[in-house]
Amino acid sequence: MEIVEGVGIGIAVVLAALLVLFLRRALVTRSGGIIRLSVRVTSVLDGRGWSPGFGRFAGDELRWYRMFSFAIRPKRVLSRKELVVERRRLPEGQERLSMPADWVILRCTSRHAPVEIAMARSTVTGFLSWLEAAPPGAASPRLASQDWPAA
Repeated sequence: MEIVEGVGIGIAVVLAALLVLFLRRALVTRSGGIIRLSVRVTSVLDGRGWSPGFGRFAGDELRWYRMFSFAIRPKRVLSRKELVVERRRLPEGQERLSMPADWVILRCTSRHAPVEIAMARSTVTGFLSWLEAAPPGAASPRLASQDWPAA
């Protein structure tokens, strides 16, 4: 009888964890403005350190949530006022194996630290539009005025 109880408790724990994950996702995504987004959390090894997740636009912030996490709060918050896009590039080496083929990597800087984010090519256009949508005069330094390679 103890084995049956142990299996039952194990199944209940797994079901509760799945329920929490689905409820978390429903709470975060309920208001729209969601994009698939990977953030490089560590750059110790070349091409590694990418963590999948999704971003949610909330006013002047892009809030990034890890895909597989129980946290309701975002793991990282990027402020439009502090964010500057330095360059964009295509995935290289190991990165090509860890993300879809049509994704683009943006190297950005903020007041806190540099950050690399990866998203679909079609999403980059919307992200840059959001970044430029700041009040007049505030958005011009946000984008580097260099020639961006065709992605």
